[in-house]
Amino acid sequence: MQPYSSAFKAIRIDQGPEGHRAAYVDMTEEELMSGDVDIDVSHSAINFKDGLAITGARPVIRRYPMIPGVDLAGRVTRSKHDSFVPGDIVVATGCGLGEAHFGGFAQKARLNADWLVKLPKSLTPALAMTIGTAGLTAALCVLALERYGLSPENGPAVVTGASGGVGSFAVALLAQSGWRVTAVTGRGQEADYLRALGAQDILSRDALTIPGKLLQSQNFAAGIDTVGGQTLANLLAQTQFDGAIAACGNVGGMELPTSVAPFILRGVALLGVESVRPRIALRQQAWARLANDLDIHALEAMTEIIPFSQALDRAKTIIKGAIRGRIVIEMP
Repeated sequence: MQPYSSAFKAIRIDQGPEGHRAAYVDMTEEELMSGDVDIDVSHSAINFKDGLAITGARPVIRRYPMIPGVDLAGRVTRSKHDSFVPGDIVVATGCGLGEAHFGGFAQKARLNADWLVKLPKSLTPALAMTIGTAGLTAALCVLALERYGLSPENGPAVVTGASGGVGSFAVALLAQSGWRVTAVTGRGQEADYLRALGAQDILSRDALTIPGKLLQSQNFAAGIDTVGGQTLANLLAQTQFDGAIAACGNVGGMELPTSVAPFILRGVALLGVESVRPRIALRQQAWARLANDLDIHALEAMTEIIPFSQALDRAKTIIKGAIRGRIVIEMP
């Protein structure tokens, strides 16, 4: 191991007598948490959970101080694990980053090897962060629907929260796989953006937020729901016989105001999808799918790259729903 290097920049969240505070600080490698692999972080991205952590809007942080950043990509500089050597380009998402372990809003990271995936050669670190947790979650949802046995031949698919990060990728991946996709959004001005990603139909989110019957018209064979709450209840009520909804979000609420009717009268399945646990084999499958299926031009259409100096302010805006697609942070 080489001697520790000089200070690096990070966004650090502290909890003290003055309350919750997020600020740019100088840190040293001695302050990094334990791990097998050291990384020079080149890119990160802003996720909804990062906004919650930075603003303190919800208690997502499990220890203080904390460096937020659910996603990161960069180059290995030191490794104690046989799977990685200096120079490898790696990506990490979830796995407690930004909650229990220092995350990607810093120029350096030290992580467990079991959290890392070598980046497919067709993807750059910047593109990997365009994808990030959002794209990985969408890919895991698509894989879950396919494992259940659904395909475009079964009928149309629906995506809620379609103009957000996960939703954007879900629309693109489903369309690339041949599905007719209905994109549900509360922002009508994003219709052209969603059609460019592959959506054929646009539906206002208001159509799914009003309580309805426990069984409704059968409109969809499959769906990816990023919202939860009443929206998910209505989706289940509109899913056709033997269809399924992959659920991965709760911005519309943790409660599910429905009954057993869709499940026992239509055989509808609710597939829960989470993207935090490592499960490296599944992550490798998802990243390979993302590298193969996503259109580079579509990635560019949903991406804004900002310097690290703007990350703190921009992260505060995501919980207000003021971000479309993906905001990628480029480290100095």
